[in-house]
Amino acid sequence: MIVLGIDPGITHLGLGVVEVNRAEGRGTLKARLLCGEVVRTSHKERPQERVGRIHARVREALLAFHPEALAVEEQYFYRQNELAYKVGWALGAVLVAAYELGVPVYAYGPMQVKQALAGHGHATKEEVALMVRSLLGLEETPKPSHLADALAIALTHAFYARLGAGKSF
Repeated sequence: MIVLGIDPGITHLGLGVVEVNRAEGRGTLKARLLCGEVVRTSHKERPQERVGRIHARVREALLAFHPEALAVEEQYFYRQNELAYKVGWALGAVLVAAYELGVPVYAYGPMQVKQALAGHGHATKEEVALMVRSLLGLEETPKPSHLADALAIALTHAFYARLGAGKSF
């Protein structure tokens, strides 16, 4: 299964593609990194340029890797209306790209990601990033955190999909 994970943000959007399969002869999962990057935009750019570049890059990744699913981090904003508004721009660009190419979208909250990767919902970001490193067999922990989060979200979807419990957006 190939999954595109997205950590939505208008200034820094984490984008990670992983392939997850059952290890031969065992019931465990084997994961490998196919692509990982952070799409950066600047507050100096016009909003339509920022949204357009995010849309174009997500669409390129969808076309290049043909994922079976796109997984995004659910965002929770309390008292940060302007931030939520601008993250919504990025999320909208992602959703339109997925719609155009017929890729189903799933959403997971931070607690679900922590539970799936670290085994408990109170894991730190560092613990989750270390699990991403371990699961993908990477020499270093993915940086910046937006990339680690995108990969964690993709791996989380693979975990829940295996259980038949993916959460559609």
